[in-house]
Amino acid sequence: MKNSVKIMKNKDSIIVVTGAAGFISSCLIQHLNDKGLTNIILVDHFSAEEKKANWVNKKYREIIDRDQFFEWLEKDSVVIDCIIHLGARTDTTEFDYSIHEKLNVVYSQDIWNYCVDKDVPLIYASSAATYGNGEFGYDDNHEVIDKLVPLNPYGISKNEFDKWAIAQPVSPKQWTGLKFFNIYGPNEYHKGRMASVIWHAFNQIKGNGEMKLFRSHNPQYKDGEQLRDFFYVKDLVKIIFWMVEEMLDKRWAKESNGIYNLGTGIARSFHDLVLATFKGMDIEPAISFIDMPTDIRDKYQYFTEANMTKLRNAGYTDEFYTLENGVDDYVRNYLSKKTYY
Repeated sequence: MKNSVKIMKNKDSIIVVTGAAGFISSCLIQHLNDKGLTNIILVDHFSAEEKKANWVNKKYREIIDRDQFFEWLEKDSVVIDCIIHLGARTDTTEFDYSIHEKLNVVYSQDIWNYCVDKDVPLIYASSAATYGNGEFGYDDNHEVIDKLVPLNPYGISKNEFDKWAIAQPVSPKQWTGLKFFNIYGPNEYHKGRMASVIWHAFNQIKGNGEMKLFRSHNPQYKDGEQLRDFFYVKDLVKIIFWMVEEMLDKRWAKESNGIYNLGTGIARSFHDLVLATFKGMDIEPAISFIDMPTDIRDKYQYFTEANMTKLRNAGYTDEFYTLENGVDDYVRNYLSKKTYY
């Protein structure tokens, strides 16, 4: 298949990446570095020692504490070429909405308004958590956003910002909101409970030779057959880089602005995911089941599957990693060696 990525004309572009110490942002920064971009301003809280390895060896222009970012923008004369806003409160087990609202809604609105005022392209992270139980499908159609019923405050906060963004009478000339589905891959060592099932599976298997999956508490799904759209982070960062190129090189049409799904378009089971993890570790599968924690049981998505037509129609043509290939790369080249991307 034809490669979507063209050669960026201006590799001196100054790009802001928020959430820079985190999982997805740190992978994106490495991808930008690999493409020759180093004029990157990293925005986050950088005090967490467990995240330091995610960013400390990256090539960047400057690091700015998240709480000082807007003050820095006012004082510094640097001209920003693009903001990639991936910073968020992502803990789906945090049920205090005000905590999510502060970063996922209000902070995002401030970034949006800055991009409008300064004519800066904006790419921001939304989430498939906005789709809730999927009563209205998994189509990145603006017409259904007002109808969506997310299952937890994190999903609500992401949907509230999506709703706010598409309702604005004035928007950045070039912008996209990206609904991440189940993203997995390197640099998530710090995430603990919120890390991907692959990370948990690897560590359980390494510790005792087996993996415990959640039982299904929905009669429509067998144990381990809950279905999600698992998306390798290396595909995700390629798409963001492609969007950045299109925007900075003025190829991104105004009609393409909007909210996009980022997934494979193929739902796979947790059972398949864990089998791929065992295979990547060269260990015979041993899977058992435990009850799902009660605090997430009634807020649990049993099925997600991204409709990827919109991204394809926008011009992205690269193929995605299969579940098996993505998991194998992650397990063999990162988890087994405890290396970073």
